[in-house]
Amino acid sequence: MKTNYNEIINKLDTINPIRYAKDRNFINGSVTKLSPYISRGIISTKSVFNFLLEKGYSLKSMQKFVQELVWREFWQMTWIDKNINEDLRTKQKDYKNIGMPKKVNDFDTGINAIDNSIKLLYNTGYMHNHLRMYVASLVTNIGKYHWKTPAKWMYYHLLDADWGSNALSWQWVCGSNSNKKYYANQDNINRFTNSNQKNTILDKSYDELINYKCEGVFEDEINLNLKVNFPKSDIFTNQNEKPICIYNFYNLDTKWRQEVDANRVLLIEPSIFNKYPISDNSMKFMLDLSKNIKNIIIFVGEFSDLPINGSDVYFKEHPLNFNYKGIKDDRDWIFKPEQGFSSFFKHWNYVLKKLAY
Repeated sequence: MKTNYNEIINKLDTINPIRYAKDRNFINGSVTKLSPYISRGIISTKSVFNFLLEKGYSLKSMQKFVQELVWREFWQMTWIDKNINEDLRTKQKDYKNIGMPKKVNDFDTGINAIDNSIKLLYNTGYMHNHLRMYVASLVTNIGKYHWKTPAKWMYYHLLDADWGSNALSWQWVCGSNSNKKYYANQDNINRFTNSNQKNTILDKSYDELINYKCEGVFEDEINLNLKVNFPKSDIFTNQNEKPICIYNFYNLDTKWRQEVDANRVLLIEPSIFNKYPISDNSMKFMLDLSKNIKNIIIFVGEFSDLPINGSDVYFKEHPLNFNYKGIKDDRDWIFKPEQGFSSFFKHWNYVLKKLAY
């Protein structure tokens, strides 16, 4: 993945929202692969939306693409308002295990498209969104595992790791954040991954799949060791007592508060990363992106460990910044309603009306 800011911005020119709406679900479809940059906050959903408007696309012509951006915002707003570490709407039904199936971890499910996508995830930090749904459905609805541990496994490896989108998508698939469970059979997988595999455990009709017991296939669990390797801290004493702008895993915005003569600190809190661990690939990606911020200081420690002295502290809002103290800036939402909505499509219809004005 490119990490130079100018090269990232140039990627915006490659977006084709019209084609995206037609083939985004196919593994070789017109996906943008901008999600890692949005998740790390180096660009925002709003900046992408405004870029496309300035390029001449109407809201109507790119509605499906914008809807996906708004989905991301909706998950974040849900995370702000609710405890997404527990089953959100209803208790997940029919699960028997709370760990991680070994066959999935070892990309040994026997379903080639899924196994290949897991290998790709380990190597590159990328997994197509449709494959994420396939994996989640296989683990929760076929393998009968609770969603949370496998969701942490996926988050650990994804370069676009976003606990809001990740946790709530897994809950949507397993039915704890939706009206029904999501299933995909082998025919569906073959269609969208350009494969032609037969005789797998998913090579069934949907009626058969929903009632499939899958005895003995995913019973072996693995003890996940989602270890975080922290970088070395820079020396930061704040002797100049300038204002401090705090960056983190979710905010690497190079344009943020540029007018302020500040100490710019990438805060890596062990307490957060031990709860939401990330891989070496993901850590390196964050650090490489942070190099776009002039004179960035790497600080591994808790917010309370910072030598704030008498400095003003600035940070951007995020659910994981609950312990920060200082001046909180809003994030760059496409649109944030004053009231929350219980479902995405209520949220989307409200936002769509506001954007159309």
